[in-house]
Amino acid sequence: MPKANTIAKRLLTVFLLALLAGCSGDQKNWNAKDISGLMPELAYQLTDTSGETVTAQDTAGSIRLVFFGFTACPDICPTTLQKLSQAVKKLPEPAREDVQIIFVSVDPNRDTPERIKSYVEFFDDGIIGLTGTEDNLRELSKRYRTTFGYEDPDQNGNYAVSHSGAVYVFDREGEARLLVRPQQSLDALVADLTALANEGA
Repeated sequence: MPKANTIAKRLLTVFLLALLAGCSGDQKNWNAKDISGLMPELAYQLTDTSGETVTAQDTAGSIRLVFFGFTACPDICPTTLQKLSQAVKKLPEPAREDVQIIFVSVDPNRDTPERIKSYVEFFDDGIIGLTGTEDNLRELSKRYRTTFGYEDPDQNGNYAVSHSGAVYVFDREGEARLLVRPQQSLDALVADLTALANEGA
């Protein structure tokens, strides 16, 4: 009887290990940081490049790539928007239609809807450009645990804006899924977006 119990326990252990292995096989090895369940769903009320008020519901059903920046940004903003645009263009045709890039300017004093429109269209005419009041933008950035700040202006009134270089990726349901850092390669970003687009397919 003790021997039979030992065999049964060993079989049960093998079964449980196999079950755990199967479960872990369903988990994706993302290149970007997995933020599933760590941040709230996508929600905002901002102004688009036509001067109209828009919300996250206007792009519901799409995978959204949200990036905070400003049009006078000398480096990280143009580099990031170019990478995002290239990544979307490298996706398979069905997935390409499901991904939406959203650029949120945190410099409302200088970035008018017209200026944002010209800026984002330089990279891709499919990019959505948004902005809002400073209070509104601070509330939104706080929602996603980031921040921005304005440096002292020079004698000509020009100033720099400090902001995060990360891109927030939300799935079709608006759930926060990935945080893409600037150092992530284009190919790694394409792989992540393809896997996310294929979920439930």
